[in-house]
Amino acid sequence: MSFERLWTPWRLAYVTEASRTVPACIFCAAVAGPEPDPLVVHRGERTFVILNKFPYNNGHVMVVPYRHVPRLSDLDAVDLAELMALAQAVERALTDLYRPHGFNLGINVGKPAGAGVLNHLHLHVVPRWDGDTSFMTVFGDTRVLPEELSVTTGRVREALARVLASPPASVSSEPGR
Repeated sequence: MSFERLWTPWRLAYVTEASRTVPACIFCAAVAGPEPDPLVVHRGERTFVILNKFPYNNGHVMVVPYRHVPRLSDLDAVDLAELMALAQAVERALTDLYRPHGFNLGINVGKPAGAGVLNHLHLHVVPRWDGDTSFMTVFGDTRVLPEELSVTTGRVREALARVLASPPASVSSEPGR
């Protein structure tokens, strides 16, 4: 099976925008100034959550420290604690919103590890479903997402706000519980 053309007219705005000059750091630019990038769904004290412009699946977000550092070992304990707490809240929000069967959570440090943004650490949170690799991905090297980014942004922003407003269930400190 071969695809010669896949019509995606809604991507014209993205393709046109992508040809412009790229800022030195997409994450720093996303939160610079009083109005963050529209894909930013949450701003914490030391980290923020932004949707991926090239999502693997609907709900694919990244948790990013404000500090422009290339490695996990460059974060202090407070940055690291907020990064992981926010990743945990994102997982809960995406579970409530999309009911995925699993998640990929990952940090790519350095070009050989697959980092697309080399010098600003970020944690990907990707919802996954049984069978979410379709024939389009396998044969056409194309992802098919049923929801536009603008819709995903609003839904994820609301779901994350709900989760952050309610305290997480307590965790027992007893071994084996």
